[in-house]
Amino acid sequence: MLFRCIAGLQRFLLHFRGFDILRAGGLFCRHHWYHPRMANLILRRQFTVKWGHCDPAGIVFNSRFFEYFDWSVWRLFEEALAVKPNELARVFGIVGIPLVDAKARFLRPARFNDVAHIASEVTQFKRSSFEVTHRISIAGELAVEGSEIRVWAGRDPEDPAKLKGAPIPAAVIARFRTAA
Repeated sequence: MLFRCIAGLQRFLLHFRGFDILRAGGLFCRHHWYHPRMANLILRRQFTVKWGHCDPAGIVFNSRFFEYFDWSVWRLFEEALAVKPNELARVFGIVGIPLVDAKARFLRPARFNDVAHIASEVTQFKRSSFEVTHRISIAGELAVEGSEIRVWAGRDPEDPAKLKGAPIPAAVIARFRTAA
């Protein structure tokens, strides 16, 4: 037997970038950190790389990918919550969802006029923070994968000039789940 249990298969697939296969096939083990759950809402969009995103060689400057991630986060939230970004304060009593950590792995270059496809999803919610993952593909090949940690932030009651993480309402989290 190649794998002694589902958890062994899970570790193998995760190591070889098979997480999407795992999630799609519903292969999650309750005894590990892979918990069965409803599927996440995934925002998929397409964009064309513009000259202003590139260096003189026509290759996208790496920091631009974080800009692409940011655009997708705001569109994902707008789609999930049916609220424009400038209305978050009025509707949810928060100032915004500031970025506190970001990282990316660059697997292949993106060039001027490439048509890129980005898929973004909130993969984990905590009390007041959440993780968003992004996958950018060009011509069907993964070019960049990244993640961000953001905070559901309101004004600090002790010092209104500062921001403070606030608990993310369960109703908000529910809007990011879709029936599997």
